[in-house]
This record gives sequence, structure tokens and C-alpha cells, in this order.
Amino acid sequence: MNCLACYVMAVQVQAADSGESCAASPGYRIPDPRRVLQLILGAIWLLDGVLQFQSFMFTPAFGRMLAGAARGNPAVIADPITWAARIIEQHAVPANAAFATIQLLIGLGIACRPAIRAALAASVAWSLAVWWFGEGLGGVIGANASPVSGAPGAVILYALLAVLIWPSRDGPAGNQAAPGRSVRPGFVAAHPVGPATARALWLILWGSLAYFAVTAANRTAEGLPDLLAGMADGEPGWLGAVNRGAAELLGHHGLAASIVLAALLAVVATAVLLPAPLHRAAVVLAIVVSVLIWIAGQDLGELFTGSATDPNSGPLLVLLALAYWPLTGTSHMPGPDPPSAPAQEPPS
Repeated sequence: MNCLACYVMAVQVQAADSGESCAASPGYRIPDPRRVLQLILGAIWLLDGVLQFQSFMFTPAFGRMLAGAARGNPAVIADPITWAARIIEQHAVPANAAFATIQLLIGLGIACRPAIRAALAASVAWSLAVWWFGEGLGGVIGANASPVSGAPGAVILYALLAVLIWPSRDGPAGNQAAPGRSVRPGFVAAHPVGPATARALWLILWGSLAYFAVTAANRTAEGLPDLLAGMADGEPGWLGAVNRGAAELLGHHGLAASIVLAALLAVVATAVLLPAPLHRAAVVLAIVVSVLIWIAGQDLGELFTGSATDPNSGPLLVLLALAYWPLTGTSHMPGPDPPSAPAQEPPS
């Protein structure tokens, strides 16, 4: 994942500072930063589709697993989840085949430029449906939500990313400029919704993660260590050892660890309000915290258990952070050459 971050950052710098060299090669064009992020999101959707074809998903147990998302939610949220889970349990094979196919089509659509807008729009609609019926709104209504376990729900981040990396016709980084003029790109997520809205969305997301880190279930000495230790069940030995080691490291200091985590997430939330050097540092912090949570708290999305439906929120938070990486330098927007001045005859 660190290699991925370095590659995207390098592409951002090259797209901003060396746009003309990319256009010089007629056979291949280096993807601009927005396109790189789109392709990574498409790859994650394809992974989700592949995971949905696991044998467990074609059994009634999959429907019963979805029914668990109703726990802790009010009836208005929980009853539709229970209803949908019952239907899926009774018709597991056709229902799951449809789910897997939809996710594969979304991923392929994002990878195909002519279909990308339709695919991203479909990903928003599908994500919102799954966030409700599959994740119970990520548990944010209850008192047990934690960024370590994936709150506010991985699937809602798919929808947010689809909006923030929506394709643009205004140049590599999505910046409007008159032809032939140089512009300062800002960051990829700023263009589709505007810089102010993009900053507000970042503040809301990471501020909510900071809040979830100190909810009631996480304000105890044993809350966070027990959560980490419990993740070891069903995992390979080496990954279970990571869980148990992290839980032992925290010991009986779960509350202190939750407060430190909340403070780090709050610092990340302020990234979009800081000057560029501090902005970059805060985005790097967001990536580091997300990777640590994904490894120690989410067990790489439980991909080795045979029942994972997605890689959980860690990789999506990294991708979202990269969408806010400040682009350096300026980019030159191609355009027609300025008209040359009329030749003047020498005075006689």
C-alpha cells in the first residue's frame, strides 16, 4: 500500500509539472491522478465481486449474517434489514449471484471510460442500499461504533469516493482554466463538488471517526483490547498473533488508547484547513493510521475467513486520503497558439 501511495503521488507531480511530456507519446498516456484513483476504486469493486462468489455467500448462512446488521438499530432501520435478510436466506443462490454480478459490472464500468459516469452513479446507489441493508448504517446509531472495526461502514466510503473522483472534462486534475494558461491544481477531490464542500466532507468524515473512537463501548479499560483480541478468531495464525499482540500491548489502557486515537483522527480532520506542508503531513498521518487500523483492527478486511464481502474501510480511507493530497506545481492547459502580431514594414 505504501508503494501505491508513492506511485499516485508521483503521478500527481508528473501530471502537474510535466503534462507536455505525457502528451508527447502518441502510443501511451500516463493516467492523470483522478484516473489513477478511479482505476483503484474499480479494482476494489472487482475484488468485492470476486469475494461475493465465495461458496459461503451461496448458503442461507449469508442471509443470517446480514440479519445481524439489524442489531442495535431502531425498528425503522432494523425491520427492513430483517425482511431483506429473510428473502436472501430463502433465495441465497440467485440473490447472491445477482449481487456479485452487479459489483463486477460496477468495477468494469469504472475501468471503461465511456461507461464511467454511469458506473460511478450506480456505485453510489448500490453503496447506499448495502450500507442500510447489509451494514445497518455502519452501526453509527448504536453505541458500539468504532473506527477500528470499520465505522461508519466501509460501503458508504465507496459512495463518497465516487462523488469526489467524478470524472472531469477540464484537464488532468479537473481544473478549469483558459486554454494556454497555467493553473494551480489544489487536490483531486476539490473539483467535482468545489473546494469548500470537499473540505467540509473531509472534516465530517474524520471528525466522526474521532467521535466514534470515544463512544461508550470504547471508553472502558478493556473495550479496545477486547475488540482487537476478538478479531483473532478464524484468522490465520500469523494474523491472529498480530491481534493478540496488539491487545496485550494495550493491556488495561484501552481508554487511554482510544483517546490517543481520537486525538490523531482529530488532527487528520484539520488537514484541509492547514497550509500545504502541514496538509501533506496530516494526509500522511491519515494513511498511516488507516493502514495500522486495517492490519491490527480489521485483519486485512478478514479476507482469509471465507466470509468477507469487502476489504473493510482501511484501503478506502487510504484512497480517500490520496484524493486530498495537495498537487504541486502548476499545469499547463493546452490551447491554440496566440495569434502572431502582423509583420510591420520597415520605415522607408
